Amino acid sequence: MSGRIPESFIDDVLSRTDLVELIDSYVHLKRTGKNYSACCPFHQEKTPSFTVSPDKQFYYCFGCGASGNAVGFLMEYTRLSFIEALETLCRTLGLEIPRDDNFKPRQDYQPLYNVLEAATAFYEQQLRNPQTKDRPVNYLKSRGLSGQTAKQFRVGYAPHGWDNLINQLGKDDTKLNQLMQSGLAVENDKGHRYDRFRDRVIFPIRDSRGRVIAFGGRVLGDDKPKYLNSPETPVFHKGRELYGLYEAKQASNKIRRFVIVEGYMDVIALAQFGIPYAVATLGTATSRDHIEKLFRHSDQLVFCFDGDEAGRKAAWRALENALPCAKDGRQMRVLLLAEGEDPDTLVRKHGKDYFEGLLDEATPLSEYFFAHLSDDLNTSTLDGRARLASLAKPFIEQLPNGVFQQLMLKELRRITQLEELQLAPAEPAPRPAHEPPAAPPALNYDAPPHIPKSTR
Repeated sequence: MSGRIPESFIDDVLSRTDLVELIDSYVHLKRTGKNYSACCPFHQEKTPSFTVSPDKQFYYCFGCGASGNAVGFLMEYTRLSFIEALETLCRTLGLEIPRDDNFKPRQDYQPLYNVLEAATAFYEQQLRNPQTKDRPVNYLKSRGLSGQTAKQFRVGYAPHGWDNLINQLGKDDTKLNQLMQSGLAVENDKGHRYDRFRDRVIFPIRDSRGRVIAFGGRVLGDDKPKYLNSPETPVFHKGRELYGLYEAKQASNKIRRFVIVEGYMDVIALAQFGIPYAVATLGTATSRDHIEKLFRHSDQLVFCFDGDEAGRKAAWRALENALPCAKDGRQMRVLLLAEGEDPDTLVRKHGKDYFEGLLDEATPLSEYFFAHLSDDLNTSTLDGRARLASLAKPFIEQLPNGVFQQLMLKELRRITQLEELQLAPAEPAPRPAHEPPAAPPALNYDAPPHIPKSTR
């Protein structure tokens, strides 16, 4: 690598990394008030003295003095060099380390987070404003949403009018440009600027650190589209974010499973009925990034979709992206609901126990895979079995090497009666960004407490 890595790039990586999420993938953390704690991974102890602050994105051990940020933790825990630790974080974020002296420092995005937070407060206030609250409150009540749940998810309202938010927050050109850059304001062909969200119930979208990064808006009238999301911005990349993930992590320190649903109200309704582990994609298919992000917190996923044609297509797209993530020990299931039903309506009709029973009985990934590919085939004929083999084999080759891949191949051989069927040799896979070391780092408990050096 030629040239020095710009400090601004390192700052960018650290600002995008959730330190709690990172450390928890190596050392199980337990929430204690605003912070998280564990027995220190850097010295032997029986009482937890290792603390991680999500607000400061900093860890500190009161026993041995170990402290630092995300790069420092990887260097100390996995014995990586500075560059290796930075590369590990970059792989997770989809970034590349600048390798020349022509790198242009990124803009400071904190002002965008500030304006998004201010907009959230404005929308929340409009939901309480006597002059604007009646229609949105009546709508939310008709959907069975309680005030407590609305507060938990910071639900708000964007009132009628073209420039309510602009008048409130766009006091000067700098503020107005921030509204534009964050996707809250739009400019038409004539150069006129107006609020993106108007007369809509607003659902703030938070990242894993709890920062508001975007919004979804549900129309109250007959306007189209029914749901409107923020566009891609410097702080919002919808292919990597999940609605409800932050709230799910706040609700439980240990999440047994996630259920992936299609809408904001599905997530909120399930949470209100005691199922706080639902998340939703943001107008995109469930991606590999989504799946890997969820597997950092739980080893069980259930994909829950409507049973209509669109739902079946969404389920298959999710499964396609899930196959490369299907490592041994991970469980994935598919739940297709009856046509016309969704998680929101089902949990309100039948309650928590009924819906969780559906999740428990959801179809395992392996069964859904073969059922889907065999749907239009007659596997009692040679042609049908040959066709199934040609369709299924490339997908099975995408599975990580392991027991599950071998069992899937064995099932394909059974169905097709092709005992000699073999998979193509797999290419060596790159080391996953959050894979723990093969063995715990060797620690010298007789040595004096070790204080990590600055990573900067």
